Amino acid sequence: MKKFEKLPECFQCEEVRPYYELLSHKTASRVFKRLFDILLSVIMLAFLIVPVIVISIIVKCTSPGPAFFCQERVTTYGKHFKIFKFRTMVVNAESLGTQVTTDCDSRVTGIGRFLRKYRLDELPQVFNVLSGSMSFVGTRPEVPRYVDRYENEYYATLLLPAGITSLASIMYKDEEKLLASAEDADRVYIEKVLPDKMKYNLEYTKSFGFRSDIKLMFKTVKEVVS
Repeated sequence: MKKFEKLPECFQCEEVRPYYELLSHKTASRVFKRLFDILLSVIMLAFLIVPVIVISIIVKCTSPGPAFFCQERVTTYGKHFKIFKFRTMVVNAESLGTQVTTDCDSRVTGIGRFLRKYRLDELPQVFNVLSGSMSFVGTRPEVPRYVDRYENEYYATLLLPAGITSLASIMYKDEEKLLASAEDADRVYIEKVLPDKMKYNLEYTKSFGFRSDIKLMFKTVKEVVS
């Protein structure tokens, strides 16, 4: 990890320091986490290359636009990166509504609704994991405009790589339904959903360990299957 004094200025606060000190003593878990990410992502790519090609063709053929969707998100130490997903919404969806998606969102395509339900739209994020911008387990990466609204303590969640799955994403698996009835989904997300999710994200950061990551992965698979 970087020295505390070398972290971005917004990280250098007393709210983040306790989390930093805990993580700085878990070098072995951080190393195993990265090695596991590399190994599993390589294995998954070998098995997923055909499904990825098939899904890409289906997405391309069922709605106008590219097969993949790239969006700027925030990961370790506040670094910006491009997250990869299968496109599940119409082209220029962000200009047609909020940056959060609600249940029965008219911008979601037919095949996109199926992919989102089973989280198949996130398969391309294996490339993000392999590159190191993400991990299989960690805080789900937010868009910059939401990170700009972070309270000081929330920056502690950016001491580790962003993840494909997390405790918060499991607990908020029905997030789209929760936002469906909101008149202003963005405001509800920032004022209600984000703080609640951050409680789980901070809990994960505080209790971080390689074995707990493995447990969260199995829990995610169980939730998706059920």
